[in-house]
Formats: sequence, C-alpha cells, structure tokens
Amino acid sequence: MWNLIYSDVALKQLKKLNKKNPQLADRIMDYLDEIALLDDPRTRGKALTANLAGRWRYRIEDFRAVCEIKNDELVITALNIAHRSEVYK
Repeated sequence: MWNLIYSDVALKQLKKLNKKNPQLADRIMDYLDEIALLDDPRTRGKALTANLAGRWRYRIEDFRAVCEIKNDELVITALNIAHRSEVYK
C-alpha cells in the first residue's frame, strides 16, 4: 500500500473543483485512493516525458492528476489536478 499525499496546489484545485462539481472531485479522490492500494501504481496511468519526465499522469474523465511516485518511501504525491487543457502548463 502506498501513501497518498496531495500538494498544496492539488488541494487548492480540488477545493475549487469541489465547489463547482462535488461529484467529480469525489471521483478524482476515489480514483487516486484506488491507485494507492495497488502493488504498483505504474500499472495504470501513463509516464510523462519532456519537462515532466519522471512523473505520471492519471486520467479521470476530462481531468488529469499529475503525480510523482517515490519508490523508496512508497509515496505518491499528487502535484497537480486540473482539466486536461490546463494541467500541463
């Protein structure tokens, strides 16, 4: 089992999304909770390249969660959660 940590930016984005669409915010958090229960969170999602190399993205409807996975600590840090048109900026 992995520890799931939300960065301050991700928490702020989830809080903002929760005001607009609480069901979607819940689905995003539930999905990331599922990822944290996996033996290897890399079995889902996709590795990012270029300036985001080393990070993983998870697709939840039209939103993306950009995460950093630290093997030595069994930690997944959600760095950014936003609409797919904005998340990689």
